[in-house]
Amino acid sequence: MSTGIKNLVRTLDSVDFLKMDRRTFMKALGAMGAAAFLNTYRADMVRALEEFPETKLVWLHGSECTGCSESVLNAGNPDLVQALQKLNVNLAFHETLCAQQGIWNDGKLVNTSELNSEILLEDLYKEGKYFLVVEGSIPNGPDGSGRYLVIGNKTFKETLGEAAKNAIAVIAVGACACWGGITSADSEIAKDTDYRGVAFAKADSKGGMLKELGIDKPVINIPGCPAHPDWVLLTLGAVILGKIKLEDIPSVVDDYGRPMVFFPPDHTVHENCPRRGYYDRGEFDTEVGGEKCLWKLGCKAPYSHADCGIRRWNGSVSMCTQAGGPCIACVEPGFPDSSRPLYVEREDVGIAGTNIDTVAKVAVGAAAVAAGVHAVRRMGKGE
Repeated sequence: MSTGIKNLVRTLDSVDFLKMDRRTFMKALGAMGAAAFLNTYRADMVRALEEFPETKLVWLHGSECTGCSESVLNAGNPDLVQALQKLNVNLAFHETLCAQQGIWNDGKLVNTSELNSEILLEDLYKEGKYFLVVEGSIPNGPDGSGRYLVIGNKTFKETLGEAAKNAIAVIAVGACACWGGITSADSEIAKDTDYRGVAFAKADSKGGMLKELGIDKPVINIPGCPAHPDWVLLTLGAVILGKIKLEDIPSVVDDYGRPMVFFPPDHTVHENCPRRGYYDRGEFDTEVGGEKCLWKLGCKAPYSHADCGIRRWNGSVSMCTQAGGPCIACVEPGFPDSSRPLYVEREDVGIAGTNIDTVAKVAVGAAAVAAGVHAVRRMGKGE
């Protein structure tokens, strides 16, 4: 953790949690990981949650690989169970984790919610007052029927509609749930399957499945392939604790429904990349396995708006570029088509609209060293 962030954390720690305004609260979320946040304000949250009843979550799976659930389950300190306990959350339904055995048990029809997940869901819908988490995209095809994903003889499109109607708000987790993700990639059958996100179809806010169903609910998008555990847990915490009220959502998210504290419009992964120094010196890897800038290997960090470089992954110790993998901009609404080909330099665009090979001809100091756009900007400013 940098000195600046440490100082900010100490400052925030001295502020009464219960009296924090929304702006200060969001700064705390941005500066801390889930572990630091939940541990720092543990006692305050206990007091705050005494005023709140138990919060129910209904977590549905559409067309996806369950990678976002795995990402959240891999959260270390706190783990998912600890986080849910601290936030007084009842994970009432999660298809992957449910103990229910389905419609049939030992050859006999089961008609109780304790053993039949279909009945459990119906009971939850009737009770209402839950936050709906959606993981995975929703197929609209073929021909608007939604029949490309059928669970228990019911299309997922229909299931989403039933669940969303009585939900307090919807949180779309992962690129697939946000705008279609990999399932919506261009292909010969894309028009037939017609995969969509909850509120967006790729970058189209008019093509989301809730619009298709005529349902108006607040939606928060937490993209990524997969989504970072902090993004999910801290967003849920902010909403549950009432620090982000439903009417506040438009002011805390960007044009694509992403919380700006984690996906800042004016900040990219490139700016805090551990390999940034190599970029500034114009030193680029051309083969996998090196230690220099990954731009020529197709890195999309300059176009990816997320705090990965600050927050890091795997217990806050690493991230894609640090581990040798070029950023693929998995948090962006055009993913994966806007990122393809994944491991090929974007020669047609370049960083900030400048072709990197042209920029590389600029001399820095006395040596003819390849320079990054940032170095060019500094020279232009006379710094």
